[in-house]
Amino acid sequence: MIPDDLKLEIEKILFAPIQKITRLSGGDSSLAFKLELEDEQAFFLKYQAEPLPQIFQKEAMGLKLLSDAQTELKIPSVIHAHDHYLLLEFLEESKQGSSFDFGIQLARLHKQSNELFGYLESNFIGNLPQSNRYHAHWLEFFIRERIEPLVKKAINQKLLSSKYVRIFERVFNYTYVIFPEEPPSLLHGDLWSGNYFFCTNGQAAIYDPAPYFGHREMDLAMTKLFGGFEPAFYDGYHTEYPLSPGFEERFKLCQLYPILVHALLFQGDYVRQAKSLLDRFF
Repeated sequence: MIPDDLKLEIEKILFAPIQKITRLSGGDSSLAFKLELEDEQAFFLKYQAEPLPQIFQKEAMGLKLLSDAQTELKIPSVIHAHDHYLLLEFLEESKQGSSFDFGIQLARLHKQSNELFGYLESNFIGNLPQSNRYHAHWLEFFIRERIEPLVKKAINQKLLSSKYVRIFERVFNYTYVIFPEEPPSLLHGDLWSGNYFFCTNGQAAIYDPAPYFGHREMDLAMTKLFGGFEPAFYDGYHTEYPLSPGFEERFKLCQLYPILVHALLFQGDYVRQAKSLLDRFF
């Protein structure tokens, strides 16, 4: 359970005593709890005894960024962010919901744009720092702010050979893959099957974001990993915001980033997959 001093602190924030605390499953680095008050209000708590600095504050900022886009996607409201915890509204999960409509709403989120690729703040993906420095061109952003930092980290940890550092000697023309010219899209940034569910009203909820303005195929490529989404989700997306031909091959390049993230966090077969993708595209 949570420490007594944390319970008291949260009760002061909520102006009410906590009647029930339930440990929830899920989460790679944080503990998750449902907090219930006497009036049956419920809240969601993520807690880390030894957190990375600013990790929950950055997550709260990301949730607000997604919420400000004003789509019909449900984004949990932030109650309070602290170095050790993040307190959110509690959302009830349901098995009922339209994947087709979810795809439409994600497409509408992706239509929210920005002049440059990146974001005004760095943040985290999992517990790894994520640089979001602005770039005018997508491929430059992708290499400089996504692939290069993680490959160098993997080389330093002896997960990858130093030969891969040579791919960063030039800024452009790293790969034969050509992305279509599109404006930057507001991305969830960590959109896999464990970071969404349907609420009891059928609305799709997304959470645990690592957002920035990037190429929208990054979000869609990640939905193809780690369990995948229903075919109707992609049908809905294409109805609202069709992709340019050749996206299947571009998806594989986009997947290099989350694969590198998992290689650094969990090693194992993800390292082999990262090597395979690096050899394929660079």
